[in-house]
Amino acid sequence: MREHSVRGFPLFPLGIVALPSESVPLHIFEDRYRRMIEHCLQASSNSLEGEFGILWLSEEELKEVGCACEVENVLERLDDGRLNIVVRGTRPFRLLERQDDLPYPAGAIEFLSEEAEESDPEAAEAAHELYRELVREATDREISDPELAQLDSYRMAATVEFAVEAKQELLELRSENARMRLLATLLQNAIERLDLVERAQARALSNGKVRFGQSSR
Repeated sequence: MREHSVRGFPLFPLGIVALPSESVPLHIFEDRYRRMIEHCLQASSNSLEGEFGILWLSEEELKEVGCACEVENVLERLDDGRLNIVVRGTRPFRLLERQDDLPYPAGAIEFLSEEAEESDPEAAEAAHELYRELVREATDREISDPELAQLDSYRMAATVEFAVEAKQELLELRSENARMRLLATLLQNAIERLDLVERAQARALSNGKVRFGQSSR
């Protein structure tokens, strides 16, 4: 579904996928992208829209659906003009056409809105519980129920290192229910991989012997 379209929207093709609410560190060194970021910073300081779009440039193609981002923090300005920044994903968009009339990559885009649907409590609960389990196993941190209830699919996915293909699929879905279902599958796979890593580490520490009477963690 269309929200509204914009021309001259700055674009940053990269080998990554950003998600709404995700913080992404970037090192800006090419002149055209330095100009783009300076444009966004100036627009933001003047209370105008200071967003730009990250699009996944895969080995096969430039994806049409990307994530708009805004500069969250300028960490460092180097003497040669390079920048170290942190950006935060804001909202998904679709690229309609490329534009070549600006000093940086840009295009005509449309921001994407969600499908109208009733929420699926079972899908959300399954994703929330799997996220709670993954966080517990990976960090020993226990997420409270009120905190968990505030997390949508994007906010949970933004804190887990998923493959770019999976993140792109999440970004392209226009249904929160569908994202929750996909996220549950991804989280289950992440938990299983974490278990495999822990078992492999335990075997390495045991030198091939099964040790009784002590924890493998």
